[in-house]
Amino acid sequence: MIDFSWLILVTGGLISGVIAGLLGIGGGIITIPLLVTLGYTPVQAIATSSLAIVITSISGSLQNWWMGYFDFKRVIYLGIPAFLTTGIGVYFANKIPSYIILFTFGIILLANIYLIELRKQLAFNEIENIAPVFNPLVSKIGTGGAAGILAGLFGLGGGTIMVPLQMLLLGEEIKVAIQTSLGVIVITALAACTGHTLEGNILFVQGIVLGCGGLLGVQMSTRTLPKLPDNTVSLVLRMFLGILSIYIFWEAWTNYQFIVSNPINENLSTFWREESSTLLC
Repeated sequence: MIDFSWLILVTGGLISGVIAGLLGIGGGIITIPLLVTLGYTPVQAIATSSLAIVITSISGSLQNWWMGYFDFKRVIYLGIPAFLTTGIGVYFANKIPSYIILFTFGIILLANIYLIELRKQLAFNEIENIAPVFNPLVSKIGTGGAAGILAGLFGLGGGTIMVPLQMLLLGEEIKVAIQTSLGVIVITALAACTGHTLEGNILFVQGIVLGCGGLLGVQMSTRTLPKLPDNTVSLVLRMFLGILSIYIFWEAWTNYQFIVSNPINENLSTFWREESSTLLC
């Protein structure tokens, strides 16, 4: 690996770390394509990204804990169900054409942009003060389980799904939802990293370089997040979801064209979704 590649990895890790701390998203959507672009195989990219995400998410969660913004119970109530139910989503993902799944995911991302704004309006009108219909504990476990299923089904999206679900179903403030999501990613990324380590898929030097960049980025963004107005954080999240939805629609179209011309290779896209879902990025 030449020095220029080192610089690219550090920069990519830095960007993914900033996104992780600011939006509660693991960063795999940045690091995986980056590693593939540098010439690594998809499984190496996914596995190495899991190591970087472990470093980034632990660093960010520790910083949130030191600043008093980390709720261990919230993370456990959401993280364990998310981890356990990811396989359900993966199972159904194997039954549905990948381009349909990607297109559906893009629609959900666009819907989340509207629903986050709707949640803000409800909060402004104090409608959320109405007593909840469901037990709060059951709601948290259900939210984590739903996020796991959707992450397994759509491959990319654990963090992007986790934050809106917490806001919509649990009535969490956006910053709390982001900080909790980052803590949940610690659980899922550790599981993914352990599995890939046993399989020998991880490139440790590249993963550590990515992780060091991510560590710097997440330290900056976790310190910045509490100082930002909620409206600013909400705007950034919605912009990110909008950009991501465009990317997902493009992937859906590309995937559709690939499958139509190479129907026998549908299993390749299924493999990509199944592996990347473990990152809950």
